[in-house]
Amino acid sequence: TEGEEILWQGRPDWRALARESLMLNWVVVYFLVLALWQVALKASTLPLGGSRNAGVPYLLLGFGAAAIIMVIAWAQAKTTVYTITSARVVMRMGVALTMTLNLPFRELGNASLDLRRSGTGTIALETMGKTRISYLVLWPHARPWRMNPAQPALRCIPDAERVASLLAEAADARVNTPQIAPLAPSEALAAE
Repeated sequence: TEGEEILWQGRPDWRALARESLMLNWVVVYFLVLALWQVALKASTLPLGGSRNAGVPYLLLGFGAAAIIMVIAWAQAKTTVYTITSARVVMRMGVALTMTLNLPFRELGNASLDLRRSGTGTIALETMGKTRISYLVLWPHARPWRMNPAQPALRCIPDAERVASLLAEAADARVNTPQIAPLAPSEALAAE
C-alpha cells in the first residue's frame, strides 16, 4: 500500500527446518536404534560379522528417509519468502500450491521468539479476532503444538533475534500511529 516499505525479507534455513520442523535428528536416531537392535538380536546366534550385516538394511532405510526429509526441507525453504513491512507480515509459502498469508499488525496480538544456540529461531505470531488459520494449511510454518488456534510462524530464520526486534519496532510504530478516517460527505455536511 501507499507509504508502506519492506523492512526485511528472508526464508527459513533449510538445515534448521529439517532438524526442528521435520524432526531429522529423531528419524536418524530411530533408524540407528533399529539397526543396533537387529545387530544385538543376531549376535546371540551368528558370528560378529554376520550379526553386523543385520543392521545394514535399517541403516540404508534411515539414510533414504533422511535424504527425503532433507529434500523436503530444502524445497520448503526454497519456495518460502517471509516479508516484514512497515504495516504487515506477509508469508508466501508452499511447494505444490503457493499460498500467501497477509497479517496486518493490527490483527496480531503477540509475537514470541524461540531462539536457538545457532542464532536461528522461530517467531510465532498470535492472531486476534476472527482470523483463524488451519494448522495443516500452515505446516511447517506454524508454531509447534499450537493447534487451536494455530499460530503462523516465521520458522528457522537466520539472525532471528535481530528480525524479532525489527518486527517489534515496526509493529509498535504501526499500532501506535493513530488512524484518521475521512468523513463521509453526509457527516461533513452535518458537522457544518
